[in-house]
Amino acid sequence: MRWIIKLDEGLGWLSKFCGWIACVAMILMAANVFYDVVMRYAFNDVSIGMQEMEWHLYSVVFLMGIPYALRTDGHVRVDVFYTRWSNKTKAWINIGGALLFVIPFAYLIGFYGYGFAVDAYQMGEGSGDPGGLPHRWIIKSVIPFSAIFIATAGVNMVTHAIRVLAGDKEYEGEHSAGGLA
Repeated sequence: MRWIIKLDEGLGWLSKFCGWIACVAMILMAANVFYDVVMRYAFNDVSIGMQEMEWHLYSVVFLMGIPYALRTDGHVRVDVFYTRWSNKTKAWINIGGALLFVIPFAYLIGFYGYGFAVDAYQMGEGSGDPGGLPHRWIIKSVIPFSAIFIATAGVNMVTHAIRVLAGDKEYEGEHSAGGLA
């Protein structure tokens, strides 16, 4: 059981680290949008590269926020049923959900996302707009990279559920994730 505890804590730390990456990307995105709006309306200057950076950063927020949401139970589920179940029932549901949905879904994202990123790299894909960002493969490589973290978050759901079944842990009363702050 000791190795399950260590594995659970290590995977939990990894998911929280993904959450901090998403948090930093969100702050950078907000600063980017602020800069873009000020430049557009105050100085009548538009930067295509900065506009593209907004959706690049949003991609990082979304893709790296998924593992954190899985770890903190901040993901979408039918809480009207889930909150009424016992901890053991929740643990079995989480094990089944992780093994049947999260981990296979992460595999598919990683498998197809890897090819997507490699194709972008081999083509030297960049923005089609003048002044846009080059090297689009960099942002596309975040897709398979995040799939690895989503899969580890799925494994973390299983290890946490095993600890709940063993009586070592309990699920929190609230499942709203509470945020990073």
